[in-house]
Amino acid sequence: MKKGDQVRFLSETGGGIVAGFQGKNIVLVEDADGFQIPVSITEVVVVNDEQDRRQGRTNTIQTALRAIDTEQNEGGSQSIKALLTRNEDDDHANEQEPTDREITFRKPVEERLGGNKLSLFLAFLPENIKNLSNTRFGVYLINDSNYHLFYTYATAEGQSWLLRSSGELEPNSKLLLERIAHEDVNNIEHTALQAIAYKQEKDYALKPVVDAQLHIEPLKFYKQHLFCENPFFETDALLYPIVENDETATPEQPHLNADALKESMLGGGSADKSNHKKPSKENRPLRSRSESDMLVVDLHADEILETTQGMEPFNILQYQLEVFRRTLQEHAKNYGQKIIFIHGKGEGVLRKALITELRRNYKGYLYQDASFREYGYGATQVMIKK
Repeated sequence: MKKGDQVRFLSETGGGIVAGFQGKNIVLVEDADGFQIPVSITEVVVVNDEQDRRQGRTNTIQTALRAIDTEQNEGGSQSIKALLTRNEDDDHANEQEPTDREITFRKPVEERLGGNKLSLFLAFLPENIKNLSNTRFGVYLINDSNYHLFYTYATAEGQSWLLRSSGELEPNSKLLLERIAHEDVNNIEHTALQAIAYKQEKDYALKPVVDAQLHIEPLKFYKQHLFCENPFFETDALLYPIVENDETATPEQPHLNADALKESMLGGGSADKSNHKKPSKENRPLRSRSESDMLVVDLHADEILETTQGMEPFNILQYQLEVFRRTLQEHAKNYGQKIIFIHGKGEGVLRKALITELRRNYKGYLYQDASFREYGYGATQVMIKK
């Protein structure tokens, strides 16, 4: 295949003239309107290839015969084979094109109705939705608008930030930023997304610069019901809206109801969980303050997880410890704060894990068995200290 060849497309109708090449695998096909279209060289076929080869061989032989006459007239003695080879090499040299030639064709952006309002999402797509405690997650940036975006994606490391990805995102498209293992979710808990929206080669309405900081809750990555059907992926994903229809999205604030929590957990004063009715999933809070400024956290798996289906005992224990650590971190500066962790009696595995965590990472905190009259044998009280 060379410049000037007549070609046709294999996967669709149409074709044109070969105008040049981009690298080794891309051919530039000029159509009837003069546009140069970059196409994979495997997607086109030469329609006059055999004719050109016959004509090329004829031209090469004629050129060689003329050269023989010239050599004989000048007293030369070069063989016919050498002359033919020399002329073929000259033809190939003339056909070579630079491999770094810039592609001049750029497909126009197809705008959609309603896409002139900016919508931007951060999405987490599990590789195995049925095994959330062990799977990896793809982190995607979704641009659901007719605007191009310059973006940066970063996570907090102490008081500073680490840039994890940056670049340009085309309109109405999504981009894989990175893949993370389940145990690395804690590293992206505090995420920042910044972006500038614009359009190319046309007028557009100026959009405010996006500057969003997100709290990525690691516990959500254990809850299958939070991964929902969506228009961006064929499988369920966890979506964090950043901007929706030009409006900056605000993170959800958990509603805490102290009286309802204590009443639902204790059944009106009894520590026997079987004697009270469990609140519905929608209205059940995880923790709260009581009137005496006492914080109560129920660590039973059926209280903090929508379902334990598919989870191993080890994974459930790790989830309970994550709730325990997070609660202590959230109240680390509330010196004197007392927190009741209800873990149940059972075989004492969770209680031992909590005590080990306190001795290892919270050495200054005071802890003891909680009131037997109120909580039975299955609760530990922790006091926040400096």
